[in-house]
Amino acid sequence: MKLHPAPNIKDITPYPPGKPLEELEREYGITGSIKLASNENPWGPSPKAVQAVISSLSNLHRYPDGSSYYLTAALANWLDVDPQEIVLGNGSNEVIEFLVKAFVQKNDEVITSHPSFLMYQKFVQVRGGVNTVIPLRDMHHDLAAITRAVTDKTRLIFMDNPNNPCGTLFSRDRFQRFLSGLPEDIIVVLDEAYIDFVEPGQRIDVTSYIRVPNNIPAVVSLRTFSKAFGLAGLRVGYGIMHRDVAGLLHRVRQPFNVNLLAQAGALAALDDKDHYSKTITETANGRDWLSRKVEELGCRPYHSHTNFFLIDVRGDATMLYETMLRKGVIVRSMQAYGFPDFIRITVGTSSENQRFVKSLKESLQELGYA
Repeated sequence: MKLHPAPNIKDITPYPPGKPLEELEREYGITGSIKLASNENPWGPSPKAVQAVISSLSNLHRYPDGSSYYLTAALANWLDVDPQEIVLGNGSNEVIEFLVKAFVQKNDEVITSHPSFLMYQKFVQVRGGVNTVIPLRDMHHDLAAITRAVTDKTRLIFMDNPNNPCGTLFSRDRFQRFLSGLPEDIIVVLDEAYIDFVEPGQRIDVTSYIRVPNNIPAVVSLRTFSKAFGLAGLRVGYGIMHRDVAGLLHRVRQPFNVNLLAQAGALAALDDKDHYSKTITETANGRDWLSRKVEELGCRPYHSHTNFFLIDVRGDATMLYETMLRKGVIVRSMQAYGFPDFIRITVGTSSENQRFVKSLKESLQELGYA
């Protein structure tokens, strides 16, 4: 057969999926492995969310609520915003796609940073837009360089705050100064997937920018149920934005984009504040403990505002990843992100963290890194 894909589609590199845990165990001949590579919630979903999903199974013959009315209302109450300021997606990445569909045409420009979430740039390529990529500076978004890169063709700026994979954060004051130097006719998107792990006093009050949009660019916040709420498998994300922006996104949103089970699980998760609080507290405690232990082993941990952090292992990170994998501990090598001596690990449960430290110590000794 003969295929004639659009050139912008042909040039896209597919998002690299990881292998299932079971396949890795089969391939390496190991059992009982632990996965600390994908920034998931190691404590799992709320029991209330699990029960809500189970209770909804008998309704699978029905279409989900196309407006996600009850979940949107509960989120509005949780966030103290208006329901019309929320757009739900099949994961927050779908809201990214909505933004690109609504505001980017062929040859329009979108500014992103590197390293960062790969899907920003892929959605732009699909639309035939132009990606302007600004390298991080000292593992932080280079706000000055981003400002200089803005042209009359710039439509969107995507910045993950905290950044993935570095876990770094920019302050409210820096963000305010950044906005004041931009034209009004672009949209600044703050991807706040890990905002739940940030100390409240260090968070940017996005609602203040959404409600007073005059003389500054429109601001959109992206958030998710995948991390702190432990619902990565259900794919529920959302954006907070001015209602005029939300109205445009609803024009490109597919009907029933958030499925019935996802709506039920997310709604119940919002009602389980104890599980949410436990995740936040245990993550902070585990991150601090792991950082101390990693430093004792001669590596350099980097301060993070998320449920993961970078570690300079002072040697080839991919070789260390392979060595640890054979011990049943799965981490993420950062070589593909331009950090060949770094791994990224997710904070696990207490027992998982202890196993990671033991495996790291053994692997460092075997490879002669530290």
